[in-house]
Formats: sequence, structure tokens, C-alpha cells
Amino acid sequence: QVQLVESGGGLVQPGGSLRLSCAASGIKFSIYAMGWYRQSPGKQRELVASITNGGSTNYADSVKGRFTISRDNAKNTVYLQMNSLEPKDTAVYYCNVQLTNFWGQGTQVTVSS
Repeated sequence: QVQLVESGGGLVQPGGSLRLSCAASGIKFSIYAMGWYRQSPGKQRELVASITNGGSTNYADSVKGRFTISRDNAKNTVYLQMNSLEPKDTAVYYCNVQLTNFWGQGTQVTVSS
């Protein structure tokens, strides 16, 4: 049974940082590309960042230079380091095994003063 468990969300002031983690189980993690998505009320879920099994990364234009995706195959975990957070980054963040329907439960990120 595949499980993806996100953690690390919370309330942060504009300009602050958070690091999200997604721990995977039930899959051979190292062979899969992974992605972070987000969804805010009234909007469609959007891809924030992805990382291939080889470590190549891709980012949405809105987060380039501020967010960094990484992975630790020994820990079956993918991370999203978020710096210089802005109110527009407020959303529920989900991790996903790329090209599958495996999703985590989501973690809320709120950027507000």
C-alpha cells in the first residue's frame, strides 16, 4: 500500500521560510520522479516543482529562485524548501508520485502577517 505523508506546513510571516517533507512508503521510491503541487481555494491544483529519479528539477515560474526541491532516496523522502514566502504562496501543498495517482493528504501553508 502506497503512502505519502507530508509535514512541515504552518503559519509564517511574509519573507519567512518553511521546509516541507514528504515521506513515501510502499513504493520503490528511488525509481520515481516526484512532484509538489499546491491548491488554494477556488483555484486548480498546480505543479510547483518536480524532481526526476536522477535529480533533475523543474519549477513553476512563480517560485523559481525561491523554492528548492530535493530528495533523499535513503530516507524515501522528498523536500520542498520555501524561502521568501509571499501571501500568494498560501495553499494546501501536496506531494505526488509523478505519472501516478498517488497523492499525500496535503499540508497547509499560510503566509500572513
